[in-house]
Amino acid sequence: MQATFNIESKGQTRAVEVELNHLIVAGWAGRDIAAIEHHIEELAAIGVPRPTSVPLYYRIGANQFTQEPVVQVVGPHSSGEIEALVFEAEGQLCLSIASDHTDRKLEAYSVALSKQVCAKPAAKDAWLYADVEEHIDSLILRSWITENGERKQYQDGPMSTLRTPRDLISGYDGTFAQGTVMTCGTVGAIGGIRPSTVFEMELHDPVLNRSLHHRYEIEILPEVA
Repeated sequence: MQATFNIESKGQTRAVEVELNHLIVAGWAGRDIAAIEHHIEELAAIGVPRPTSVPLYYRIGANQFTQEPVVQVVGPHSSGEIEALVFEAEGQLCLSIASDHTDRKLEAYSVALSKQVCAKPAAKDAWLYADVEEHIDSLILRSWITENGERKQYQDGPMSTLRTPRDLISGYDGTFAQGTVMTCGTVGAIGGIRPSTVFEMELHDPVLNRSLHHRYEIEILPEVA
């Protein structure tokens, strides 16, 4: 499948078509063991088994990648989480954001399946990785949900708590080249993991004073037997 990214670098933006053949979710990607344990405990609270090793690389069907503003899911049990997204375009590594939207009910049975059944919404805007690599730890991941009609902050944490995208790429037992996209781990949820019909996310760069944004809505399909 193809995706279009608007890549910004040094004040200039150009649209680039990227052929996507492989989608990888890098899970348990924390740099701090205590932070990893916190996220493991968050998920354990809703019945998700502990990982066998960290990080883990989940292969997801490339057709689950989407830049659409609405995604459809079966049942009310799924939720999003912001992650940095890396991919190659025209021979250069680029950085954007995506949501590792996951079915939390299914996650208690199989993490891999819970990720596979949900679309992975991503932003259309991106940056050249080279422009942020020297201050990658300063970037801030944030997200918001709508709860009881109110917009509430759901995540807020620096990328310094996560392995760098370069580290995750080097640890992947496979080829990372043009056609591959990888999400790079998340930060803890404020108030615990829970669903929402609206998910907003932002990657903020305080050094260059700019942000990447994406917002999507979740349409819940009936869960029938």
